[in-house]
Amino acid sequence: MAGIVIVGAGQAAASLAARLRALGHTGDLAIIGDEPVPPYQRPPLSKGYLLGEMPLERLALRAPAFWADQGVSLHLGQPVTAIDRAARTVSFGGRTLPYDQLALTTGARPRRLPPALGGDLPGVFAVRSLADVDAMAPLFRPGARLLIVGGGYIGLEAAAVASKRGLRVTLIEAAPRILGRVASAKTADWFRALHRSHGVDLREGTGLDRLLGETHVTGALLADGTRIPADFVILGIGVLPETSLAEAAGLTVIDGIALDELGRTSDPAIWAAGDCASVPAGKARLRLESVGNAIDMAECVAANMLGAGQPYVPKPWFWSDQYDVKLQIAGLNTGHDRVVTRPGAGTGISFWYYAGDRLLAVDAANDPRAYMTGKRLIEAGRSPDPAAIADPATDLRALA
Repeated sequence: MAGIVIVGAGQAAASLAARLRALGHTGDLAIIGDEPVPPYQRPPLSKGYLLGEMPLERLALRAPAFWADQGVSLHLGQPVTAIDRAARTVSFGGRTLPYDQLALTTGARPRRLPPALGGDLPGVFAVRSLADVDAMAPLFRPGARLLIVGGGYIGLEAAAVASKRGLRVTLIEAAPRILGRVASAKTADWFRALHRSHGVDLREGTGLDRLLGETHVTGALLADGTRIPADFVILGIGVLPETSLAEAAGLTVIDGIALDELGRTSDPAIWAAGDCASVPAGKARLRLESVGNAIDMAECVAANMLGAGQPYVPKPWFWSDQYDVKLQIAGLNTGHDRVVTRPGAGTGISFWYYAGDRLLAVDAANDPRAYMTGKRLIEAGRSPDPAAIADPATDLRALA
C-alpha cells in the first residue's frame, strides 16, 4: 500500500516522520537514507563527538526502538537513484517503493576543492557526515599540523576542537576577514581575538593556490607563494543544497528545491524541508542552513501534508560552540546598516544589527539573556532604541 515516503535521513526527516505520527497519520511511512545509520545529530560531529566527549549512541536523534514503535520503515545505506513522478515511485537498492506523497529532505553537501587543486588527495576532509569525522578523528593527535581552509563557522569550530586537542592549527580565509558572509566585522573581530588567544595561526585575505602532495596531502601553496606544511586538511568552504535528485525529476530548483509557502514543490505530490529547500521571501527566496529551520520547517510541512494549509514562517536562529564560548544568533542580519555592541555579564557580549531603527538580528556570545531578549523582540516585530541597547544599565528584561 502506498503511503508517505521521506528521502533523506537527517534532522528534517526525523522531525517530519515524528510529527506525521503525532498528528495522526496512520498509513505507511518510510525513510530512505544513503548513510548506513539511523537519523543522528550533525552539529556535535565537529564539537563534542570529535572531542570524544559525546559517544556515538548519544548522537542518535531517537532511541533505536522509536522507529519500530512508530511504524516507520528505515531503509538505510541505500541512496535513492530516481523519482518516477508519473508512477509515483522512488527507486533505490534495486527496488522501487510507491508513494502517495513524497518528502525530500536531502540536506546539503559540502563544497569540495577540484582535483586540479588537490581536493582529491588523501588527508583532505570535509565535516558533514559521521563517516567524515570518523575518518579524520585518528589524525587529531597533539602536535599534528592541521590546515583549515575557510573561516566560516564550520572552519572555526574545527579550529577550536583541534586547538583544544593540542594540534598546531593554521586557518586561512581568502576573503578580507573571517565570517564575511554571516556576521559583522565586530563579531569577526571578537572571534578572531578568541582564536588567536588559543594559538590558532589565523590568516585572512589569504588565498589558496593548491594543496600539495602526491599520495597524501603534505601542505599547501598559498596565492602569495607561501608554503604551509600540513599533516591533514579540513575544508570549511560552505555547502550546496542537495538538489540533484529533484533536478533529475524535473522539479523547479532555485537556490535549492523551490517550494511554495506551504512547503510543496512544483509537483503537488512532492514536498521538501530543511537545508535543501528554499521558500518565498517577498520577491526573493530564502534558504536556511540550520537545525532550527530543519525542525520547524519539517513540522510545518508534516502538518500541511495532512491538510493543515499553514504557511511556513521562518524564525531564524542558529548557534556555534567554540572553546568555552556559545554563540547564539537570532534573526537575519541581511541589509543592516549599523551594529550596536552591548557588554554582558562576565565574558558575555552581544552585537545587535539594525537597519535604520529596525532590529534585524542579534549575535550573543556567552550571553543567553541577550539572545532570548533579542529573539523575542525580533519575532514580535519590536525594535528597542539602539542607545538603550548600548547602555549596560538598560534592563533587558524590561525591553522584552
